[in-house]
Amino acid sequence: MIIFGTKGYLYQLAILTLVCGACGNPAAHALRKRVTKFTLFFVPLFPVSTKYATQCTFCGAERKLDRAEAERLQAREAGHAESPYRT
Repeated sequence: MIIFGTKGYLYQLAILTLVCGACGNPAAHALRKRVTKFTLFFVPLFPVSTKYATQCTFCGAERKLDRAEAERLQAREAGHAESPYRT
């Protein structure tokens, strides 16, 4: 008997301050990556699909993103994290 299936993993990549497209409020948005992996005998082997999305913490609205846009937002957040006072 062979046991196989899929398992989902959710990674939070960053917290961004954006204006929500649904409610119009400037609020924190969680940038998330959802990876579905193929499993064999409950061991995750390889990713089947990868999806990116932001979710508004004010109203809960979720917006799907492509990989390039998610990486751009994550790089923008990393740029804001650097202190202008570093020497």
